Amino acid sequence: MSLAIEHEPTMDPAPPGAGGWARWSEFPWWLVGLVATILFFAYMVVTDEVWRQAFNFIKAGLSITLVVTVIGFVIAMALGLLVGLARLSKKTVLRQLAMYYIEFIRGVPVIVTIFFFSLVVWGQWLGAIGVPKPTNFWRTTIALGLIYAAFIAEVFRAGIESVPSGQREAGLSVGLSNRRIMRHIVLPQAIRNIMPALGNDLIALLKDSSLVSILAVRELTQMAKLYTGSSFQFMEGYLVLTGFYLVLTLSLSLVLRWYEGRIRIPGH
Repeated sequence: MSLAIEHEPTMDPAPPGAGGWARWSEFPWWLVGLVATILFFAYMVVTDEVWRQAFNFIKAGLSITLVVTVIGFVIAMALGLLVGLARLSKKTVLRQLAMYYIEFIRGVPVIVTIFFFSLVVWGQWLGAIGVPKPTNFWRTTIALGLIYAAFIAEVFRAGIESVPSGQREAGLSVGLSNRRIMRHIVLPQAIRNIMPALGNDLIALLKDSSLVSILAVRELTQMAKLYTGSSFQFMEGYLVLTGFYLVLTLSLSLVLRWYEGRIRIPGH
């Protein structure tokens, strides 16, 4: 009697060069293209006098752009967290007010909202009751923070809801209050989950900081307007402006990708 020996099935060998093709297809060619574009802009600034003049004039608005972005995002994060928590509140009034705020902001174009907050709320309503009028810089920066708070509120809401309910139950079982559970258990996990979305909002706010130029705040876009308006070098002026925003957004995107990798839980 003969015994049949069963062999385990084997995988067909991959075609020659398949591994190399996979590596080439996964290579970040988009990053190479963006870096090449930025290097081209840098080369033109170094070698062309008109480009250099545009660069030197427009770069004066860089610090204002960064300050508007940072302050606006801090306001948006703080208010967005509060509105997001109110959105999840069991109290009907808080929940309805939060939903009203979110839907009102999301239903109006950003530029219209900036005009409304800057010229109507700050310029007329608060001025009528004796509140000192802030500068255009502060009006537009606070307006951007209030606008993005509505979007970030929904991000926080989704992040909090993504934390399993068992985490809260475990906290209650060891005697923690709801506030401490939210602060020490739920929010840290929620923030880890929503980091990509928060990063996208930060980049979007950086780009929308150009809208403060509508009230003559001298950030990058306003400086480009002033330069092209006086020199009529529109191509050079706006390509230099494009280069500034590309460097800023690409740098921020790469830093956020690195940070997301640092906080990512292994296996997820």
